[in-house]
Amino acid sequence: MSETAALSRRSFLTVSVAAGAAFALEARLALAASDAGVAPSGRELTAYIRIMADNTVVIGSKNPEMGQGIKVMLPMLIAEELDVDWAQVRIEQAAVDPKRYPDQWSGGSMSTPLNWLPMRQAGAAARAMLVAAAARQWGVGAETLRTAQGHVVEPGGRGRRASYAELADAASRGAVPDPAGLKLKDPRDFRIIGRSQKGVDVPKIVRGEPLFGIDVRLPGLVHAALVKCPAIGGTLAHFDDTRARAVPGVLGVFPIASGQAADRRNDALVVIAGSWWTASQARETLDVTWDTAAQAAFSTEGYDRKATALLAGAAQQVFAKTGDADKAIAGAAKVVRADYAYPFLPHATLEPQNCTALWHADGRLEFWVPAQDPEEGRGEVAKVLGIAPEAITIHLTRVGGGFGRRLMSDYMVLAGGAAKSLPGRPVKLIFDRNDDLRNDYYRPAGWHRLTAAIGADNRLLALKDHFVTFGAAGKPLRAAQMSAAEFPVPVLEHVELGQSFLETNLTTGWLRAPTSNAMAFVFQSFLDEVAEAAGKDLPGLMRELLGTARELPAGREGDPAFHTGRARAVIDAVTKSAGWTGARASAPGKGRGFGFYFSHRGYFAEVADVTVAGGQIRVDKIWIAGDIGAHVINPINAEHQSQGAALEGLAQALVMQPVVQADGRVTTDNFGDFPLLRIDGKPAEVALSWVPSDFPPTGLGEPALPPVIPAIANAVRQATGQRLRSLPLRLS
Repeated sequence: MSETAALSRRSFLTVSVAAGAAFALEARLALAASDAGVAPSGRELTAYIRIMADNTVVIGSKNPEMGQGIKVMLPMLIAEELDVDWAQVRIEQAAVDPKRYPDQWSGGSMSTPLNWLPMRQAGAAARAMLVAAAARQWGVGAETLRTAQGHVVEPGGRGRRASYAELADAASRGAVPDPAGLKLKDPRDFRIIGRSQKGVDVPKIVRGEPLFGIDVRLPGLVHAALVKCPAIGGTLAHFDDTRARAVPGVLGVFPIASGQAADRRNDALVVIAGSWWTASQARETLDVTWDTAAQAAFSTEGYDRKATALLAGAAQQVFAKTGDADKAIAGAAKVVRADYAYPFLPHATLEPQNCTALWHADGRLEFWVPAQDPEEGRGEVAKVLGIAPEAITIHLTRVGGGFGRRLMSDYMVLAGGAAKSLPGRPVKLIFDRNDDLRNDYYRPAGWHRLTAAIGADNRLLALKDHFVTFGAAGKPLRAAQMSAAEFPVPVLEHVELGQSFLETNLTTGWLRAPTSNAMAFVFQSFLDEVAEAAGKDLPGLMRELLGTARELPAGREGDPAFHTGRARAVIDAVTKSAGWTGARASAPGKGRGFGFYFSHRGYFAEVADVTVAGGQIRVDKIWIAGDIGAHVINPINAEHQSQGAALEGLAQALVMQPVVQADGRVTTDNFGDFPLLRIDGKPAEVALSWVPSDFPPTGLGEPALPPVIPAIANAVRQATGQRLRSLPLRLS
């Protein structure tokens, strides 16, 4: 069944102006034309589409590419509805322009849900205009014409055929199509969507061609090395740069602000030199005094001590309550109690934070930056540096790993401050690995005290959770919150969720599968304990709790509803593919565990097989079953994203070490303190299967990550008898 765009005429025109969905409103036509009516540089028909004289179609990909495959996926949607062969398509990174490209950011697995229809509509509108142009030229009805392989064709009759290049000029002068008649392809006719397409940048990456922010080269480029206050939030008190300025090649030492200190006071220095190495060596000679009195009390040991004290008392706030959990617990046949915890984690992107900035003589500021959210960066830079957002131009580079870190823009602010200190010269600021790990927006730590009541019939009756997290003014910090609809809350009669807050000077932020990467571990591991106490396995308990297929309300307005039928389908699929029986492994040191999670609109269930020997935990195999809607747009990329997410979850479970803080300062230094998963730590296989459902497709950066963490923890319980309740998982 074909999909009809559900847009009013007014909303269609709004989309057209903002996103170029109808190219007549966005055309910027070249003046020179070839015989085909197309300029040598191509005829720009929309903000996304440029048709070349040889009938090649250049499609702009608007969102930042950081390895998640969006640079190919978005053009696939346009090309499908435009009805061209994929071999005709060339892809370019679109300019940062919020007036032409709405939602020009990447994060939260939202690029697919936000763009599934708009990108297809952009392609369909262009196709309709090309067909209309041919109909006018041939004196026939548009409904009699068809498109194929970048041509408009007249079936039967005179059998005329014209390439899109031949029609582009006339098409751009046509009327905007009425959205009421704008029909999208029947999925049965898809020729691009659902077929694997390789990453457009992969050959260049293999050849080592410059694509990333750290590769930027500009005439007159100079380099900046950072000296940041070691306690986040502290400020610069005094510095002596005499020796640094004496180093040959050093152009200056400048105090700047990151925007993290109160009143945007200076909290950093940059040493600018002809090379980054010179700047980095010179910064070691600086004599700097910092004001960190307000931050000195914060430490990892202090957080643990205070969290323990808070858990022993009543929660400061109750943010979700139904029924009477205390009464149900008091009358329960069995009560299960457990404490769970997880640490602060950094992002540790392979490409450290970097940005190149140029402050022009007229006060304009230009950036070349690997950012996930360039518009957030524009706003933050404007605020801290005191300039108009319109004075800022941003050029996107490919991003060498984001994982949520580059949704924050401190490195843009710092680079902008460095460039303002040395006008007229492009300045490239690079964090080294120490800078990167010690100046992150960390996944916040958390502590949970959970209590469950089990009835005489071995059914789960009630759940309580006292959650100790980080907050200020009675509200959780960024990424430190918990949903009031955390499963199984919506299906239980008696629930009480409370929270208490700790203070911290650390900046917090979204880490891949934010909040989900922690909550899946806590709740799926605890439910495994409940299942064990009730004489069941976790998949069986989940099926029991899910009940009949239905939608459960979201935790807050704007969040997607939770569909129990979709959840059950992936549970059934993964247990079938893994041959799950619920029985304990027969071999010593072998264990099998299960985990499920609904994250960022994706439903994923996973099974992990582990071997425990010599006090070490090794994951042998992971099975994944996922429901991301009716269409897997680019199968090869979807497979890579899901497997990669599961491996990152494995790393969070077993490899990544907690961020350590003392006297307000992060002491984690480099990959010696924060190791990443190595190739010899990966399982022999990560087996993936899809469970299609009749829902629009969703993204894949996040949802395959959370379930693997509890699956591994639950497998270790089966293999050893030990229940590990804190991350990373360590045997006693």
